[in-house]
Amino acid sequence: MSAVNRVYAGRMVGLQVRDPELDPIGRVRDVVVNIRPYPQQSRALGVVVELVNNRRIFVPMLRIAAIEPGDITLATGSVSMRAFQVRSGELTVMGDLVGSRVHTDDPELQELHGRAIEIADIELERTRTRDWVITRVAAFGPRPKFGRSRRLYTIPWSLVHGVSAAGVGQSDSIAEMISAFDRMRPADVANYLHELPSSQRHQLASELNDERLADILQELPEDHQAELLETLDIERAADVLEEMDPDDAADILQELPDNKAEVLLELMDPEESGPVRRLMSFSPDTVGALMTPEPLVLTPQTTVAEALALARDPDLPTSLASLIFIVRPPTATPTGKYLGCVHLQKLLREPPSTLVGGILDPDLPPLYADDDQETAARYFATYNLVCGPVLDENHHLLGAVAVDDLLDHLLPEDWRLDGVRPTQRHGVDKQVNRG
Repeated sequence: MSAVNRVYAGRMVGLQVRDPELDPIGRVRDVVVNIRPYPQQSRALGVVVELVNNRRIFVPMLRIAAIEPGDITLATGSVSMRAFQVRSGELTVMGDLVGSRVHTDDPELQELHGRAIEIADIELERTRTRDWVITRVAAFGPRPKFGRSRRLYTIPWSLVHGVSAAGVGQSDSIAEMISAFDRMRPADVANYLHELPSSQRHQLASELNDERLADILQELPEDHQAELLETLDIERAADVLEEMDPDDAADILQELPDNKAEVLLELMDPEESGPVRRLMSFSPDTVGALMTPEPLVLTPQTTVAEALALARDPDLPTSLASLIFIVRPPTATPTGKYLGCVHLQKLLREPPSTLVGGILDPDLPPLYADDDQETAARYFATYNLVCGPVLDENHHLLGAVAVDDLLDHLLPEDWRLDGVRPTQRHGVDKQVNRG
């Protein structure tokens, strides 16, 4: 069966959820959405899955590889087993939206203007960035006389009114603030949180979903990172660390007491904690501590077309997408022998069928894990790069260091408190207030 890119949320309820090996793990019971004011797109955050033991967990939409008519397949077998709990700014389709009364000003449905209609279902469509956004609403019209069946209408989401981040006909300051955060860059949200009293900062952190909180934590000063992580229960703290880039997770864990850090590492999925442990083994002032163990790594037999497709991954930071590293198998770090790299610009100039092994640059010197930060800065200045390979003494690729991570460590420790322009530090307040 072919995967679908458009589906009604109600049709997903009851579908079997399978891991990448196609083994069943549970069934969908609801879909969690984030409602944003028009013209921002409202989107599905994930699904509520009921396991065989009746425990309900949350699975983000980005963890879903395919939605098919008969079942849903996950892209990874690693999911949080923490019991599902709705947070501020989140609504469930079946629990909160279906059956709720709203209104519409659809010019093609003049007969419904000024009348209450009832949500029957929500249509979701997958975008090019892999987000699932709300596009249309199936709604029942007013009840007719003489016991006739109500007519079912399909209405564009942008023309349905009466739903906010807090629910149908409701208003909630925390929910609206979190909805406003969704339109802001993580660094701007981090600056805003820094200005708040610690009690409000903790409350907002408790209501943000794991993925969003992870993105924001990575932009906070180190003392606030540790502070917020300490306010979370230990199981959720481990889940948030799993969503972070390994180098950022390692930085936070090194700010915590050794016993607490070890407990969190034990609670994390081994596939996520392994790279973090390796990064924590390097001295903090070396390239090894700055690198990410998850760059774009390919074998020489990969075609240019395949490499470009992987470089287009929206989850891959721009700096890491600029350079593709070619190695002998295995491609997971630490890899087989490092052969060289190919710049994104080079890929764009070659025929799609060309093998990357034939166009790599074998002469670009690498960085080594024990190089210091000044060496890395000189490296980027010399070769005009924003990303560079990091090798061990046996010429295995350990990861890549990006210039943004290097700058983060070279700038004064409290640089995030002042933002890009210290005199405009409060500009983020305007964004939240406009939301």
